[in-house]
Amino acid sequence: MNKPKIVPENFLWGGAVTSFQTEGAWNKGGKGTSIVDARRVKEGFSDWKTAVDFYHRYKEDIALFKELGFNAYRTSISWSRIFPNGEGEPNEEGLQFYDSVFDELLANGIQPVITLYHFDLPLHLSHKYNGFASRKVVDLFEKYSRTVFKRYGQKVKYWLTFNEQNLVLTRPEYWGVTLPNDQYQEKVRYQVCHNVFVAHAKAVNALHEIVPDGKMAGMVTYLTTYPATSRPEDTIANIKAKELLIDFYLDLFAHGTYPTYVTSQLDKKGIMPIFEDYDEDILKENTVDYLSISYYQSQTIKESPKEQEELISGITPNPYLKTNEWGWTIDPIGLRVALKDMYTRYRLPIFITENGIGVREELNEKETVEDDYRISYLKNHIEQMKLAIEEGVDIFGYLTWGATDILSSQGEMKKRYGFIFVNRDERDLRDLKRYKKKSFDWFQKVIQSNGEDL
Repeated sequence: MNKPKIVPENFLWGGAVTSFQTEGAWNKGGKGTSIVDARRVKEGFSDWKTAVDFYHRYKEDIALFKELGFNAYRTSISWSRIFPNGEGEPNEEGLQFYDSVFDELLANGIQPVITLYHFDLPLHLSHKYNGFASRKVVDLFEKYSRTVFKRYGQKVKYWLTFNEQNLVLTRPEYWGVTLPNDQYQEKVRYQVCHNVFVAHAKAVNALHEIVPDGKMAGMVTYLTTYPATSRPEDTIANIKAKELLIDFYLDLFAHGTYPTYVTSQLDKKGIMPIFEDYDEDILKENTVDYLSISYYQSQTIKESPKEQEELISGITPNPYLKTNEWGWTIDPIGLRVALKDMYTRYRLPIFITENGIGVREELNEKETVEDDYRISYLKNHIEQMKLAIEEGVDIFGYLTWGATDILSSQGEMKKRYGFIFVNRDERDLRDLKRYKKKSFDWFQKVIQSNGEDL
């Protein structure tokens, strides 16, 4: 008797990247400067001016994605390629570039999955308004969103508003914000967080208005956490850490209201964000169609004497798990924990839009990379995803981080994630030629079998 198929038909398989880590052409085609372009590069690292030159090589790369079997590919639109200063009139050359990319993907049977914002605010908006600390930037984000929905609404079905939105409290600089060095810093953090929630909800509203069959997600980077010990103090610390790191955002995406575990603390401290007229209605009326996560690792949490917003200081290593070269814990079961918890709480479809392992790699004498460790990592995570599906979780897609190698968000080319080796390093662009790794053929079989052949 044949075993029943586990992964649903029409499941989305593919890879995920950002515009700034792949495109290059940072000042071509009318593109303005973003906060990434202006970022100070660490000694020995790279900037993103060329990246992996997807801007000029997208047809070559998409042909490789088709050969791999991708039916979905996630990237982001560069706001500063569409509105060079973040405001004013749109740049037709930038709009045409994404038309060409999306057309090429669709012609090759690959659905574009598009992130509106991936940490690359137009620099002008950071300097002029202090980024998303200003409601003016919320309005400009809505204008940008409406522009791309009108342009690409018939080409793109799946959208994400902000990449890893749950980083906004800890990394407001990713939203173009400079914090004050005074007692109001925490209040500003939560105001920025609120403004980004409102911008997210306005984009959800705009998509549903302009593209009625379009699907919008809220997206978090899901750090599964466990109590460091069975001490009750560590258990409650873990619950509170998860509330702050994960649940706060998913609750807003799915329910459209601030949870009481957050408002009780904000009221107590007197730092409740300023709600403008209709903010509550905007949040409540514009919940998401699906939830999206990146997942890489888990951590353990111990009791911390510090206040709730600093609970991440209670993170400790998990002695039962191995780590990669960058100290990231490898925990496939943690992905299943995340998926089961999310679906139990929200009953919304889930799209895994990032998962992968970064490793230092170079070509061998056969002009390939024998990346069995990547195959093992992805195989183990897909197995746990399949178990979650068997247990009733509605999951409709799985994208690995990278497809080709890309520059990391810190400018590291040595931290390679892809199925396709790109021949460059941090400072030497070499010839940027593409080479298939061993994992290329493996993932091709996974997709051909819809996850049956691992």
